[in-house]
Amino acid sequence: MEANPRSTGRLPAAFLTPGSSSFMDFLSDHAPEILPGSRALPPVQGAFEAPHGTTIVAATFAGGVVLAGDRRATMGNMIAQRDIEKVFPADEYSAVGIAGTAGLAVEMVKLFQLELEHFEKVEGATLSLEGKANRLSTMIRGNLAMAMQGLAVVPLFAGYDVDREKGRIFSYDVTGGRSEEVGYASTGSGSIFARGSMKKLYRDDLTEQQATTLVVQALYDAADDDSATGGPDVARRIYPIVTVISDEGFRRLTEAEGAELARSILERRLEQPDGPRAPLL
Repeated sequence: MEANPRSTGRLPAAFLTPGSSSFMDFLSDHAPEILPGSRALPPVQGAFEAPHGTTIVAATFAGGVVLAGDRRATMGNMIAQRDIEKVFPADEYSAVGIAGTAGLAVEMVKLFQLELEHFEKVEGATLSLEGKANRLSTMIRGNLAMAMQGLAVVPLFAGYDVDREKGRIFSYDVTGGRSEEVGYASTGSGSIFARGSMKKLYRDDLTEQQATTLVVQALYDAADDDSATGGPDVARRIYPIVTVISDEGFRRLTEAEGAELARSILERRLEQPDGPRAPLL
């Protein structure tokens, strides 16, 4: 009788068998039930509601890219959470912002982080930025069955391409279709308003400070017209999450930096309620 690996302290044979450098492929072969897209949903009577993350924005600047998100999650017409985090580092030089079903989106991000780490450990090298974007596309496609049942995840992926020495942005649809965006991009319920804001303010020669201001301005404009997007909440000290990815790697603005940026924009809005036109600063 074969000994139980748990009782002997040995790893199961699956962990010792050479295979693909993809962690997703490993799970598909040995534990497919763990993958979010492989789970069967119970029958639901009537409308099914789950917390949804909303608006994510990104913009490139001369030295990299900025990725930011508001803090509100909604469930139907209710605010489910006021301080949800929607922007996460994928690895040292990339980040992902989530929109869609919050629980599945956070789980997908964690799986994506493992996918990139697993590849680096097995291959001894990191994926190119385009390779990372393709891996995320495959994961989103694997969630298509859930998306068809109303549990869609539509992230925004951004990073610093060390080969091309510039920031790049990738957007997705529910089928995993990937598009590279030029200059700026947005996703989520307030994306149309955020994109319109960035379209008026974006320039090719933005500095890092101007790019961070741009994305927070865009989130403010989205919150102004979309009830599912949360603006800066001074009373509760809840501000958008803003991250910067450059040749120095991933960096998230501190709470103090985020508060100062949000307050400066709020002060300007007292004079210009509809926001700045050109120039940005």
